[in-house]
Order: sequence, then C-alpha cells, then structure tokens
Amino acid sequence: MIFMLFVPIFAQEIEYFIPEPQRPSLAAEFPEEAPRQFRGLFLGMDLDSLKENLVNDSLFTFRGDRDVSWLPIREETLVETTGLSYISRAYFQLVEEEVYLMSFTLNPRLMDHYSVFTSFLRRYGEPLYISPSESVWENENTRVSIERPLTIKYIDMTVFNRLVEESRTNVRRDMLEREEFLGEF
Repeated sequence: MIFMLFVPIFAQEIEYFIPEPQRPSLAAEFPEEAPRQFRGLFLGMDLDSLKENLVNDSLFTFRGDRDVSWLPIREETLVETTGLSYISRAYFQLVEEEVYLMSFTLNPRLMDHYSVFTSFLRRYGEPLYISPSESVWENENTRVSIERPLTIKYIDMTVFNRLVEESRTNVRRDMLEREEFLGEF
C-alpha cells in the first residue's frame, strides 16, 4: 500500500513584524538650563569668594594663596587645587577678578564617564554636540562639557567670546604693525 500526500506547490508569503523593544529615553522631558555652578562654586564669583568656598568645601585640599597664580598674558588669575575622593584636580580661570572657567578632573577609579553623562542627560537633556571626545550642553551664556577621559568644564560664554575677540583684534594689530615695519625698508 502506498500513501501519497499532496502538498500544494504554491506557498503563501507571510510577513512577520517583530517590534523593537521599547527603550525609554534617559533624557529629561523638561531639561534644565546648562548649569553655571558646581556646589558653592560658580561662574562669575570673585576671587575672595572662590578661595573662601574652596577652603570650606571638603572635596578640595585648597592651600590658600600658594595655589593661586597670576597669568600676565591677559592679567588673568589661575587657581589650581587638588581634590579628595571624586575630584582629582580643579582649575579656575579668572579675568577681571571673576571666574569665567571652571574645570574639574574626576578620579576614574571612583567615577566613570557613563555615570556622569547619564546624570547630565537626565537633568539637562540631550547634549547640543556629542563626539567621542566630548559632550556639550550650551546656551547663550554657558557651555558645559564632559570631556574624555573624565573632565567637566564650565565656561562663561559671554566672557570667553569677548576674550576670543580681543585676541583676534590683537593678532590683527600685530600683523598691521609688522607690515608697517616691513614697509620702512
């Protein structure tokens, strides 16, 4: 006895759609503005207030005026100090006796880039710019960046842009003086 099964020659094509798993965004739904301060330290503060806050903050080992340098290039002041625990080093640049740049190098043994980045993402939303070397949150007054390996910088953009423009003006003036000098031969 032979049994034969008849299988249809033409099979129907069936499309399957498998949805991707839902991944909630880590970014803040209503992000805050880019920050201008870290703890009691903020852009625009004067030198005496900066020194006082560094002395009183347990994250820093500020030693007073020996950690303060004067930079003759633009009559800027640089305050450099070491930190304890999460902060390895901190730098503060002042012009006209006000902080316009704060830079915090974090200790990679105690803090990682992903944790800092996601913390910023949850609070300040998506960065304006992102690359393998840095993530940037910026508005017209402030720029905050997380740079690799692990440094967080706060910049007062109003002061920074003024300094850049002054630098360009000085370069142009130097070029004109050079051309005048060469014209005297």
